[in-house]
Amino acid sequence: MRLHPEIARVLDRVPPFDPLADPAATRAYVRALLAGARPVEDPRITVGPLTVPGPASDLDVRIYRPTAQGTAPRPCVLYFHGGAFISGDLDTGDANCRDICLAAGAVVVSVDYRPAPEHPYPAAFDDCYAALCWTAENADALGVDPARLAVAGRSAGGALAAAVALAARDRRGPALAFQLLLVPALDDRCDYPSIDECTDSRIVDGRVARGMWELYLGSAVADQYAAPARAQDLAGLPPAYVEICQADALRDEAMEYGRRLMTAGVHTELHVVPGAFHLFEGYAPDSRLARRALANWTSALTHALA
Repeated sequence: MRLHPEIARVLDRVPPFDPLADPAATRAYVRALLAGARPVEDPRITVGPLTVPGPASDLDVRIYRPTAQGTAPRPCVLYFHGGAFISGDLDTGDANCRDICLAAGAVVVSVDYRPAPEHPYPAAFDDCYAALCWTAENADALGVDPARLAVAGRSAGGALAAAVALAARDRRGPALAFQLLLVPALDDRCDYPSIDECTDSRIVDGRVARGMWELYLGSAVADQYAAPARAQDLAGLPPAYVEICQADALRDEAMEYGRRLMTAGVHTELHVVPGAFHLFEGYAPDSRLARRALANWTSALTHALA
């Protein structure tokens, strides 16, 4: 796949690494990368840890809140981090959560769900849905408007956000105003052309895309809450924004999901970042391409929750 010139050179600094070979090593690798890029404290945001009840044990969440005083309830976004279902933590999604908090003036609840393969499906999904229910039940205490709840996630977190939106509809759970799906992994069948077009092992290629589903599912049979693309009916879901990268193994499944959302009558924005590879913003956060992508999805989220 041809990469955008602005970010093509970024890959020259990326060492070969197999994220699936040893999940524990992958988690340590990600933590080491993030350790050198701790966020500068921003007086506009108050950040704090919290523990909430989960389906198997207590869940660690991180609450981001605009520091500006106000009496009106704020919108609220539940954020699910990426990491191929096997890695990532609250720090992985920190930058996106801060962006959401500032852009939308929203309270953000970032969820540290259980990772595979130690905790295969439905553990992560159950954790994320439980966090949504807890948030809705505690809206007054959190100072949020239950009519302006949204879910958001990147990559594997995008799969979880889409799955939680489906479950909230099917189970008559908390009403959602929006779903933000950033380069989401949606289909365990991995039978789209883009899966095999992306062959650069320094980024998410077809082999990693297939392997992460094997680790996530374990012995489980995939249903729509594991792989949202398996849902037969997408009608009645909240409005959606779907970000897609052109040079991404997951490109085609996200495009098809966006098309199906629109066909089902769901208000949907579908944005393709030209020549970008999966999670390129993490490698080139100051690039013009990354800044434009950020401006697009934060604008859509802010408008939806206004």
